[in-house]
Amino acid sequence: MKITDFLDAARIIPNLKGKDKRAVLKETADWLASQDQSLDAQKLFETLLEREKISSTAIGEGVAIPHGKMPGLRKVSGIFARSSQGVDFDSVDKGVTYLFFVLIAPEDSAADHLKALARISRLLKDSSFRARLMEGKTREEIFNVIKEEDQKF
Repeated sequence: MKITDFLDAARIIPNLKGKDKRAVLKETADWLASQDQSLDAQKLFETLLEREKISSTAIGEGVAIPHGKMPGLRKVSGIFARSSQGVDFDSVDKGVTYLFFVLIAPEDSAADHLKALARISRLLKDSSFRARLMEGKTREEIFNVIKEEDQKF
């Protein structure tokens, strides 16, 4: 599974407005639901919040991968968002988080969900890739960075 299977330029938020975890999750849930008519924004927000209660999805180095599963979905769906000022997202390294890859999957698709999470985390381990994501000015530029990196694997 490639990231471009569930992400396009319309699913990129280059400048998050949210200043805390809850606001970021709400903003990304609303945006993703606006791009995917099979999603209910409030249910998505609640699903992401519930997952964060288990443990933070901020994996360090300025990256978080909020994710969850929802009944009724037909396929994996996602969004990428960036905060230029950074957000306290309860990261394992105690740093602020700048890059957010939100992923939602059908309730019965453990394999696809795990493949997508693994791919995202593998790409985001590369510090030069993270730097290029921070440099992109428009959603199209950011998407092209993701697309180029996604094609390498």
